[in-house]
Amino acid sequence: MKHKRIIIAGGSGFIGRSLAEYFGTDNDIVILTRNPPATAVTAVKDGEITHTRGSIQYLAWDGRTRGDWAAALEGADLLINLTGKSVNCRYNSHNKQEIFDSRTHATTILGEVLRTLTQPPKLWINAASATIYRHAEDRPMDEYNGEIENDFSVQVCKQWEAAFDAITLPHTRKVILRIGVTLGWQPGGVMQPYLNLVKFGLGGHQGNGRQMFTWVHIVDVCRMIDWLYQHDQASGVYNCTAPNPVPNKTFMRLLRKSAGRLFGLPAPAPLLAIGAALIGTETELLLKSRWVLPAKALREGFSFQYPTLEKAFPDILAHMPRSAYHLF
Repeated sequence: MKHKRIIIAGGSGFIGRSLAEYFGTDNDIVILTRNPPATAVTAVKDGEITHTRGSIQYLAWDGRTRGDWAAALEGADLLINLTGKSVNCRYNSHNKQEIFDSRTHATTILGEVLRTLTQPPKLWINAASATIYRHAEDRPMDEYNGEIENDFSVQVCKQWEAAFDAITLPHTRKVILRIGVTLGWQPGGVMQPYLNLVKFGLGGHQGNGRQMFTWVHIVDVCRMIDWLYQHDQASGVYNCTAPNPVPNKTFMRLLRKSAGRLFGLPAPAPLLAIGAALIGTETELLLKSRWVLPAKALREGFSFQYPTLEKAFPDILAHMPRSAYHLF
């Protein structure tokens, strides 16, 4: 994909920054964010405040109401919506409501704006999560046979997708991208916390280690988005997950091997519960068995650059300093 204008709503996080890095060389990137970076240069044009840095432009938005940012969507080629409060928190009533609202409100206001445009984006990709499928240790889930239950994380996914499905846009193709745990080298992702465990000798399996770990390399997230744009018949739901998920025990063993560490203490579920309470998160993020396959993308011809962790880990660690996973 080259010479396109790409809008990334909620693009200041790990995935958004990675997308901007991947596509920014050959495309114009506009990031909608509540907090434009302090290092950006502020400019005013036609009464609109913008924040630019290289080929990336930042526009302030609140994810709820129409503002000056709406003009950036006119004539854009691709809209990617990643907006949503992190689920890496305690699931109290306040946080639960913010998790729901941040996703549904942003999706709804984007749809309302797109309906008013003369030339709306050709494609709108709305992020979703592979955790929409049930806890599965018996068989994998895909877009055709996946079973959806009703725990909290599934409710979040269902409401998010329902808000998107409720929007009818005759001139914009729509795709829901159910993304697995995304592995990459940019700050803010999951790799550094896992590598910290490995570094300090705590990189054994979590819980019983049998729960499946559904993952995807950030480069393949970017490549699948590019592929979806190029294939103008693609629409509906796609699982953005590597084709080879593994048990947690295997994930941690391969990570230790890639980092050159032979041993790691495991963390049983009761210990995880104590740790989760101390750092303000939930054990579900580690213990839910997500066994998800990208059946639809594979069936339609997408090829993964990093289909296995044996390929993914060395590439990611090559982009990170040795100090990220070694004490000395």
